[in-house]
Amino acid sequence: MVSEPKEMFAAALDTQLPRILEFTARRITAMGTAESRDLLAMQLAATSDPSQQLAVLTGVAAALKGQRSVPMPAGWEAVEAKLATSSNGDVRALAQMLSLTFGSQNALASLRKTLADSSLPAAARRVALDALAGVKDAELPPLLRVLLQDKELRGPAIRALAGYNDAGTPAALLSAYASLDVSQQRDALNTLVSRTAFAKPLLAAIATGEIPPKDLTADILRQLRGMKDPEVAQLLTKAYGTFRETSADKKTEIEKYRKIYQAGYSQPGEASRGRVLFNKVCAQCHMLFDTGGKVGPDITGANRSDLNYLLETIVDPNGVIPNEYRTSEIETKDGRSLTGIVKVMGDKAILFQTANELLTVPRDEIASQRQTELSMMPEALFAPLNDQEVRDLLYYLSRPGQVPLPAQEAGK
Repeated sequence: MVSEPKEMFAAALDTQLPRILEFTARRITAMGTAESRDLLAMQLAATSDPSQQLAVLTGVAAALKGQRSVPMPAGWEAVEAKLATSSNGDVRALAQMLSLTFGSQNALASLRKTLADSSLPAAARRVALDALAGVKDAELPPLLRVLLQDKELRGPAIRALAGYNDAGTPAALLSAYASLDVSQQRDALNTLVSRTAFAKPLLAAIATGEIPPKDLTADILRQLRGMKDPEVAQLLTKAYGTFRETSADKKTEIEKYRKIYQAGYSQPGEASRGRVLFNKVCAQCHMLFDTGGKVGPDITGANRSDLNYLLETIVDPNGVIPNEYRTSEIETKDGRSLTGIVKVMGDKAILFQTANELLTVPRDEIASQRQTELSMMPEALFAPLNDQEVRDLLYYLSRPGQVPLPAQEAGK
């Protein structure tokens, strides 16, 4: 029986099958010892076959997924230089990614240079941004703030800023907010409610009118209420009044919105205006007519023509919660607050779906984690809407097929 790492590698190389070599590299890496990592570097230094290199790199990357920092194997600098000149783009990319995980200063410098070069293709710069954010490069935040002026990369830059407890983030996002599109504004708000230190400037901007109060949707407000910070709670009450965690009587609330809807008579709302509202308050999480997010269920096939179904689902989302949509709350050791759904609970990391992104959260960075009795869908979804907006949204949701956007929105 083959058990020693060197014997495992020799047997895998003899097969000439990349998938076996990849599996072997993954198993050896998972041993987590300096000896196993050194052996992998030695094998990569010894082979010039791109298919074998790619197989080993793929196995190593899979085993190290979710780990931001791993001690560098002996001889890795030479391997890094060798693989950087490979004719195989996948080999170059994977080698660079692993070099980052091993703390290579050359890889960090190269990716920072790529990200800062606006003459390069946006796709290459996006890969560099994701890689640097993935290892939490300490020098990244100032560059991310510069990228708020870059139309191609401002969205991922906004999301990446949430990963850093950087004092310059609130002012930069609030200054750029008016120039962002709706999706980017949602990302900015999600970043600003990811930390107590970011939330306070946001609420101050709400108080002065710099940020419209209606821009904070129900899920954003729930995130703020969950911070349990006295100053945040005071600012939130000042801006929005007193909140109740749950309605005292859901039946009464459902009946209230039923009357509002029926007050519009035979055509209660305008479907095109309702689609705009759906894009603002629902589409981030729900798919409808092949557009929208995948955080919550696709509602295209739901019983949307039934007003009772729509009202009960929206007003009381916590009435019946499938297990796969129960939220969890995570606090990281550097003060970030996350609300979302655990997709995969790995040994080294958790795959975590928030309202606006899918994150890999290393388990050694988590200070606390708990599953709640709440749905990802927040309560009080109708609260920011006036009566006609409620009618428009419900009317759109009840349509059997997609409707066009209003002319002023269609070109955006």
